Amino acid sequence: MRFVNPEDEMKTDTRLKPGLCNCLALRQASRHVTQFYDQFLAAAGLRTTQFSILARLRRLGPMTISVLAADLVMDRTTLGRNLQPLEREGLVAVVKGREDRRSREIRLTEAGVERLRAAVEGWLKAQAGFEGVFGQQRSAELRALLHAVSASQLQVLAVRGP
Repeated sequence: MRFVNPEDEMKTDTRLKPGLCNCLALRQASRHVTQFYDQFLAAAGLRTTQFSILARLRRLGPMTISVLAADLVMDRTTLGRNLQPLEREGLVAVVKGREDRRSREIRLTEAGVERLRAAVEGWLKAQAGFEGVFGQQRSAELRALLHAVSASQLQVLAVRGP
């Protein structure tokens, strides 16, 4: 087996500049912010993704896994893995759909409402801490920009090519 010296490899392709990679920068920022929020949600026994799922169900009501996955910009299998501990703890229930009995709906339980209620204080502290560091205006601008990224047609471009 032959190993490649990373320094030699990077010299051969000057286009590869980690500091210019949008994906890496977004993923690093996302992990950093997620870890920050997770610290505040830990007292309620939730992680950021779980909080988001419960909050979305509370706000929008029961929905199918496909609709919830699309709304959270997650693939169905990842959402399914995130739902398992919530279902095990009785925070959500997966039931037959009201309109299509073949579909499965995710519903927030009373225990889920209570857990979400307990987590809101931590989320508010995390939100205030983030805005304390970045300011309300910059935070709002960042959210708007990130929402635009999420709503963009990157998937269409990936299929068709640039």
